[in-house]
Amino acid sequence: MEQAQLAYFDYAATTPVRPEAVAALTEAAAQFGNPSSRYEFGRQAAARVGADRETVAKALGCAPGELFFTSCGTESDNWAIRRGVEVNRRKGKHIVTTAVEHAAVLETCRDLERQGYEVTYLKPDRAGRITVEQVRDALRPDTALVSMMLVNNETGAVLPAAESVKAVKAADPAILFHCDGVQGFLKMDCPLARLGADLIAVSGHKIGAPKGIGALYVKKGVRLRPLLTGGGQEDGMRSGTEATAQTAAFAAAVRASLAEPERLERTAAVKEYTLLKLKEALPRLEVISAGDAPHICAVTLPGYKSEVVVRVLGDQGVCISSGSACHKGKPSHVFAAMNLPKPWLDGALRLSFSPDTTREEADRLARALKDAADSLFTTLS
Repeated sequence: MEQAQLAYFDYAATTPVRPEAVAALTEAAAQFGNPSSRYEFGRQAAARVGADRETVAKALGCAPGELFFTSCGTESDNWAIRRGVEVNRRKGKHIVTTAVEHAAVLETCRDLERQGYEVTYLKPDRAGRITVEQVRDALRPDTALVSMMLVNNETGAVLPAAESVKAVKAADPAILFHCDGVQGFLKMDCPLARLGADLIAVSGHKIGAPKGIGALYVKKGVRLRPLLTGGGQEDGMRSGTEATAQTAAFAAAVRASLAEPERLERTAAVKEYTLLKLKEALPRLEVISAGDAPHICAVTLPGYKSEVVVRVLGDQGVCISSGSACHKGKPSHVFAAMNLPKPWLDGALRLSFSPDTTREEADRLARALKDAADSLFTTLS
C-alpha cells in the first residue's frame, strides 16, 4: 500500500525519514572518505562527523566529547548497562530498574542475572507510573546501577528520572544512573543531559533519521569501557568505521526537529483530539493512559483481541500497534506489569503521533476502529 494512503499512528515504532535527513545521507554517502584516513578526503569526512556530533550533543545538552555514536538505542542501552555495572563491580552486583523498560534494558538485565547479578524490578501503578520513593526504597549498599527510562514507549508515561537521579546520588553518589531516553529525545521540552543521569541512550529513527544510528551520552568523569573493541574509533570508546552517512542524517533530523519549536504542542493537540473522537465513536473504549508525553497514549477495547484489531485496521491502511514493535505480536509486558484486568489486557492498543498527524487521519482511525469493533463484536465479545 502506498504511504500516501496510510493513516499512521505508530510513530513510537519508527518515523518517516525526513527529507532533510535523506539529503544529508545522500550527500555524505557520495563523500565516502574514511574518517580515520590521514589524507584530505578522509580528514573532510572526520570533520563532518565532528560537526554532526556537535549538533546532536547540543540537542542533548552535553559536550561533544560526552557523546558517542552507536548503531541504535539497543546498542547504547547494552553498552551503558553492561559496562556500567563493571565500573562498580567492587561495590556490588545489584541493579534497580523498572518492569516497564524497553526489552533492550530488560533482556540485558536478565542476561546479567544469569551471570550472578540481582535485579530489582519496580512495579508500576495502573497508570504505568513509578515513584521516586520506590527507587529510593530499592537501593542497597551493593547497588551498582539504576536504569530508568524517561518516557515509556507503550503508555507515554513520563517516569521521574531527574528526581530519581537526585535521590540515588543523595543516597550514594557512586551508584551509576542510566536512562533510556529513546522516546524522550526531542519529544520532551528539556535537553536530556539536564536529567543528571550518568548514561543516556538515544536513537535516530525515532526523530526522522534512518534506522541504524544512535548515540550514548557518557557523563564526563564516568570511566566506561568500550563494548566494541577494534580500531579505536569514537575516541577509543566505540570501534568500527564511522557511519558517516547515518551520522549526517541524524544531525540533519535533529536540526529539522529543532526548527519546529511548536512541534510538541501540535503533537499533544492532535493526540487529545484523537482520544476525544475515539471516545465519541466507541463509548466502550477505555483509556489506559492518556500519556504524559505528547506523542504516545494507550487505549483498550475490552473483550476484543488487539492483534486481530491491529490486523483488520492494517488491511485498511490504518497503522496502530498492540505495544512495542519489538514484541512481534507477543503480549505486552508493560500492560501486564500494570496489572490490568484481562479483558483490558487482551484489547490493549498503543497510539503514537507526530506533529504531522492530522485530524482527518484521527477521524479515519475512529471510523475504522468503530467498524472493526462492530464487525468483530459477535465473535470476540
